[in-house]
Amino acid sequence: MSAEKQWEGTTYGNGLMHRWLIGMLRRIDVRFIYVFAYIFVVPPCLFRPGFKFIYRFFRERFGESPVKAFWHTYLNHCLFAQAVIDKFSMYAGRRFDVEMEGHDHIRHLTLQESGFVLLSSHMGNYEIAGYSIEPENKHLNAIVFFGEKASIMENRNRMFARTNIGMIPIREDMSHLFEIDHALSDGEIVSIPADRIWGSQKVLKTAFLGKEARFPMGPFSVAAMRGLDVLAVNVMKVSSKRYRIYITPLEYDKEVPRKLQTEQLLHAYVTELERLLRLYPTQWYNYFDFWKE
Repeated sequence: MSAEKQWEGTTYGNGLMHRWLIGMLRRIDVRFIYVFAYIFVVPPCLFRPGFKFIYRFFRERFGESPVKAFWHTYLNHCLFAQAVIDKFSMYAGRRFDVEMEGHDHIRHLTLQESGFVLLSSHMGNYEIAGYSIEPENKHLNAIVFFGEKASIMENRNRMFARTNIGMIPIREDMSHLFEIDHALSDGEIVSIPADRIWGSQKVLKTAFLGKEARFPMGPFSVAAMRGLDVLAVNVMKVSSKRYRIYITPLEYDKEVPRKLQTEQLLHAYVTELERLLRLYPTQWYNYFDFWKE
């Protein structure tokens, strides 16, 4: 089984725990829940396999000392706890201050007839974007993991009911590919995470933070097959109550062979990931051996 498959892809806890947390967040300051997580939730996580991989991320990819890498690994787990809690805060009706860099790119593309693709990643808190970016002229289809807890999917559906956004779950039988194709044929928007391999094992390899890494081919080939415009969208936390959404066009030559198009898109995507990781190194949340040989 691959390292990617060892990650379950679901939010910790059951429906009762999730409802309890939402109820608490309606009554108390979210920062109290943060502190609870730092003391009681994060320390046990430091003994899980994910700790080793994030520690190596700081040691090998950023060349940090053992002490600094350990501290940044702890901060990384704290910020991930915040990202999960913030998601439930949104379910509880709370709102965060959200800044957007590059929102004009989305506004411009929604006025065109053809659809386009948004590529996200598992850093920052991309789910916040789904409750902040509300395209007026096009339906947005967010690709999500099919095995997520029912309570999470119910809350997402409730949040999206007020917007022009829907979900396409990734299924083992690959039927989601037909839904993606249909959405793009209708000139809609499709949002796809592009830094984790699920389903098809077709990959692209490229240097990422100084070492070769594997990325799923699907998100890049989906855009290249139709010659669609592509935007990278990443949502980074900048303070306890504020997020910044970075929306960046990914340029590629639509006239070259398709294989080269996908490689160009991957290069543009990785360049944007590297840029943001240098600004927010502790918000990388891929808890497996991303650079596995």
